[in-house]
Amino acid sequence: MAEPTTDDVDALVGPATPQFAFQIRARVRELVADLPEDDPVRLYADEKVELLERLGFASSKAENSEPESRVRIGWETIPSAAPASKPLGVGEPLVPPRAPSSRGTTPR
Repeated sequence: MAEPTTDDVDALVGPATPQFAFQIRARVRELVADLPEDDPVRLYADEKVELLERLGFASSKAENSEPESRVRIGWETIPSAAPASKPLGVGEPLVPPRAPSSRGTTPR
């Protein structure tokens, strides 16, 4: 097999979506596994692996647009609207807890 290039890495990472980020990450790691740690292609691939790890907890790469304002009406109802630049944290709730509602309670 020929030495991998940054174009090979880009061919794998370019079409990545959150649903397949971790599988693609594994393929990128496998592609460069035999390269020395200081090889420029390996270093480039490591950067893309970090992107894929963030993307796995996000809803899009959102590379060509500004992030949507989180104060926009209805934002709290969209739990998967996290871009790869700011993915959801592991163990964080998808939707913030709501204050207890007084509806449905009977007066005493």
